[in-house]
Amino acid sequence: MNDATPARTDEQATAARLSAVDRFLPVWILAAMALGLALGRVVPGLAGALDQVKIGSVSLPIAIGLLVMMYPVLAKVRYNETRRVLADRRLMITSLVINWLLAPSFMFALAWIFLADLPEYRTGLIIVGLARCIAMVLIWNDLARGDREAAAVLVAVNSVFQVIAFGALGWFHLQLLPSWLGLPTTSAEFSVWAITASVLVFLGLPLVAGFLTRTIGERTKGRDWYESRVLPRIGPWALYGLLFTIVILSPCKATPSSPNRSTSPGSPCHCWSTSPSCSASAC
Repeated sequence: MNDATPARTDEQATAARLSAVDRFLPVWILAAMALGLALGRVVPGLAGALDQVKIGSVSLPIAIGLLVMMYPVLAKVRYNETRRVLADRRLMITSLVINWLLAPSFMFALAWIFLADLPEYRTGLIIVGLARCIAMVLIWNDLARGDREAAAVLVAVNSVFQVIAFGALGWFHLQLLPSWLGLPTTSAEFSVWAITASVLVFLGLPLVAGFLTRTIGERTKGRDWYESRVLPRIGPWALYGLLFTIVILSPCKATPSSPNRSTSPGSPCHCWSTSPSCSASAC
């Protein structure tokens, strides 16, 4: 009984520090999904209109939501402490092995076990297994009060690796490995430039903004002032950005669609299919 009391006290103290948005986050996420679905039903052309709002291959609505979501989280990172993460070879190697050997193989197996007769969905599942998440890793790590410096470094390293190796890994899992196993092969077009642009926009911009905010704030007023005055003000915007992004993505599921539905890469609706750049940023 005595051992359980301190643990319960710590849990209560942690819960007390959470804002109303944090404490009831599952409720807000469900509400955002419901709102997005409702908008998609009430405004039938909304999904198509969102598809058209983009700069190059980058969806502007999703870009806004993810930038608002990621900036506060990256502004919390103590960048002068990231060297210890880079120096941890065991952590770095473990992350690369899990992300680029085990996870793609697991998704490949799931795709062929459950979607063997649905090549479009099977290909999409395999591609999702090759696309590393950016935004949600940072968000959930922050909510769980994880190591922000480790999360930022690992996301950055895996994003760079994705730009370099995504095409080769896609070819391996869609064509070479199936041919070795006597399975039908499929193909998918990957744009290295689109993936690079996605990483630069969805990770590069908030990373630079967060770094500059912390650097300027600490040099001007000191770390204590920055973390006690600035971070509490910008912190809630991460969840606002998350909810906005969910609302933007949900209308695409409000109307029936097929695997062959024509959507442009980088658009909100295309993020639900086989876009590696969107899977990486908005998963």
